[in-house]
Formats: sequence, structure tokens, C-alpha cells
Amino acid sequence: MQKRPNILLITTDQHRGDCIGAEGRGVNTPNLDRIAQNGVRFSTCTTPHPMCQAARASILTGLLPYSHGVRDNGRDLDEALGAAGFAGTFGKAGYDTQFIGKAHLSSQQTFEPTGRPECYKSAQSFGPDWTGGYMGFDKVQLMLRPHHHTQWYDAPETLHYENWLDQGGQGRARWDLAKDREGRETAHFQCWRSALPDPWHSSPWIGDRAIEMIENQDETPFMAWVSFPDPHPPFLAAAPWGDMYQGRDVEIAKNPKLDLENRPWWHKRFVDDRAKPIKLGEEHNAGGIDWGQKGELTETALRDLTSIYFGMITSVDHQVGRIMAALEQAGKLDNTIVIFLADHGEWLGDHGLLLKGPMLYDGLLRVPCLIQGPGIPKAQVVSDPISTIDAFATAADLAKISAPDTHGQSWRNLWTGGSRDFALSEYEVDAKRSAVDMDLQTVRSTRYRMSIDMYTKTGELYDMQEDPEEMINLFDDPSRATVKTELLDMIRSRPQDQIPVAPRVGWH
Repeated sequence: MQKRPNILLITTDQHRGDCIGAEGRGVNTPNLDRIAQNGVRFSTCTTPHPMCQAARASILTGLLPYSHGVRDNGRDLDEALGAAGFAGTFGKAGYDTQFIGKAHLSSQQTFEPTGRPECYKSAQSFGPDWTGGYMGFDKVQLMLRPHHHTQWYDAPETLHYENWLDQGGQGRARWDLAKDREGRETAHFQCWRSALPDPWHSSPWIGDRAIEMIENQDETPFMAWVSFPDPHPPFLAAAPWGDMYQGRDVEIAKNPKLDLENRPWWHKRFVDDRAKPIKLGEEHNAGGIDWGQKGELTETALRDLTSIYFGMITSVDHQVGRIMAALEQAGKLDNTIVIFLADHGEWLGDHGLLLKGPMLYDGLLRVPCLIQGPGIPKAQVVSDPISTIDAFATAADLAKISAPDTHGQSWRNLWTGGSRDFALSEYEVDAKRSAVDMDLQTVRSTRYRMSIDMYTKTGELYDMQEDPEEMINLFDDPSRATVKTELLDMIRSRPQDQIPVAPRVGWH
């Protein structure tokens, strides 16, 4: 009897689709490239939402955001929906289920305690011996503070990574040392070379935990989500990663000038509001800095930002290589389906923007997506538009286990001659958090990307074939009326199973 395949889902955070080696931008990712060579690379993979929580809830549930209720950060996924998703389904089928790293399936900075382990105000209820379950995962090793824009808080406001970092009572010192700038000065406050030695950073910790999981796994199949928080900002990397790319050599944004002309009204509204000091959750901001600011994007600043960003990605790639080597050494690689993707992308200077928001340019919307494993062909590239919500359906299909109906579709038919026409993204933008109130619906077809605010029926339309840099907004071009209608029909084709938006419990 053939053994059931293991499922290893590896994700990164705020990782652009063009920032892996196979895309040709100069990012050094030999281990991700090897996955692509040994399997299938999807060159047009779309996130269903540009913010962490909603995007991750969609990966877990296989549902578009309006159907799981997490329409923005600060809104918690219903735990029953989470438990019925990816991990819970595989757990019921007899798999060991584990989560390692940044989950962000619940809000961290909340107004009141939520009773969730990822909530700063509730973490004290989940002591050092707690390992789950959580959202369908039997065992978890989590991070309460996955990024360095937040201050350090001592136990009990900690989870597994923070408890590990606090060895010898030095957690605060190590957390603060990561913010010390070492070596050549950078030209932007959001990026630096970290003085904290690399072994204390989160990527090696996650890599080590994943390797321990593999080495300790018996013959029971596993479904594991290994989630790296890099290259999410602030952008920092220790040696050797922080020095790996020289600023003058990296390919920076091709159109780094802020261009608000002929764009939808919400672009300027968001940019103007972001220029004001952000007060949301400021009590947690490290160093009293407003980490939501983009700062001045000079050419030198962009080179420094891009260099550190690339270094963070290469650091994660190194850990991916270690994990793959551990699978091979344990004799499990040939029977493991490995899926690599990101929750969403990053502007990285495109159109004069940094970080993320409701301007869904390709750098933010498109993410890397790779799969290898038994029965999957090698060295194929699929350009059809797909979504990260497909990962759950794909894994269930390949493992031949029964799964609930979701909005995702298995990728299997795409490497056996099938096709896909479009992928959707949806974002209920909240003025309290993002300056504007919008029902922002987006479709990415084989040729076009259209985003439309359903409240005002205003929007943007780009021909990704003729205008891949999205410089010419065709939304009001009369000659594209038929195209707009076809794209709007795609948006309206989503199942009408929306649920009420989850209550806002915090900001992040």
C-alpha cells in the first residue's frame, strides 16, 4: 500500500513574486530555484488580500476573505472556521499537524484581551508548556512578536520564540541589539544591518524547529505549515545576509516616482493620510518610531532597502535548503509535497510607494508559488492566474483525502493541460485604519488587472501584457468597455456565501 504523502507548506511574509531567482531580478535563492526545477512554478499567483491576517486566513480556510469574515487586519478568524480548514481536515484524516513560526491568524495589538494566544493581552494564559492545539493544528511553536517594529515585553507576554530568545534572561537585550545598526550606514530608517548575530534571528529559529520536527517524526504522515516572518519590514538582516547585496548592483523599482495622476481617488487619499503620524497601536512601537511611514525614497534609499530585502529573502532560502536536506536525510523527501508561497507582496518603491495598502500593483498582489512532490512534473512553469487559496484544495487532492468545498481549486489540472482564466482578491478597506471606506474588488486575468471600488464604481484597469509596469490606467477608456464588463462578470462570479465581517478587535 502506497504511503500517504507528507504535506509541507512553507510561507514567507510580504514577499514579492518577482523576488526569487527564477524571476531573473537577481535575488539569490538557489534552494527555491531547486524546488522550481523539481516541480512546478506558478508565475501569476495572486493573493486574495494584501494584508497579513486576511491573506493567511484565506490560505488556512481556502476561502476568499468575505467568506471567512477577516476582511482586514485586526479582525479575528472564527476559530471553528479555522479548525475546519487545512490543518483540521488533514488531522481528521490521520495526519500529525504542526505550525511553526508566524501565524497571525488572530490579532496581536487588540483593544481588550481576546483569549487568543497571539494577543498581547492574553498571551499570559498560554505558558511555556503550551503547544496547542490552535486553528486545527495539534502542535504549534509560535511567535508573539514576529517583527522588530514592536517593543520587547517580558514574560508572560511571550510565546515560544520569545521564550527561546530570553535564554539567560537576555531576551530584551537581544531584541534591542537587533535594532542596533552595524557596518555601513543605510539611507533609510526602515532598513539596516542588524548587530544581533544571525543565529538569534527568527529565520534560523524556525529552520531549527522545522528540522527537529522532521527528525522526530515517526511513520505517521505530517501536515506542517512552516511560516517565516521575513522579508516583512522593518527590513533588517544580520551578517552575512545584510552584506550580500551591494546597493549599486540591485535592480530597484523601475518607476519610483510617486504618480497619482490618472489613478483612482483613493490613491491620493491613502497617501495623504499615511503622511500623517499614525496613532494606531503606538504604545507598542519600538523606539517611538512611526513604522507606517515610507520615508524619503531617494535612489540611495531604494538601493539600501532593496539590498536588505533581498538579503532577508536569501536568508530564508538558506533555511529552506536546510529543511529540504533534513527531509532527504530522513528519507522523506520523495514522499513529501512541498508548497512554497507568500501571504502577499510589497511595493518596494514601485510608483513611489513602500510597504502595503489599497493600491494593488503587481508587486503587492503577486507572490511566489512553487510546488514539488510525488506525481508532480518537473521544471514546468504555469502562467495561468491562480490564487493562494488553492493550496488547501491542491494538497487534499494530491493526498487523496476528503476535504470541504472551498473557493480554491486544485492545481493538478494545470500541469496536465487544463487552464485557469482569473483569480480574485477582495478588501473591505476601513477608514479608521486606512483613511478610506471601500469595497475594493480585484480580478487578475491572463491579460488584465482591474480593481474597482464597488461603492463608487471607480477603479483602475491595466493591460499587463502591454503595460506590465501598470503606468496607463485604462478604466475610463471607452475602447475597453467590453473588457471591463468581462472582468466585472468575473468578480461577480464569486460564490454568494459571504458572511458578516468579523468585529474589529484591534489594529494588527
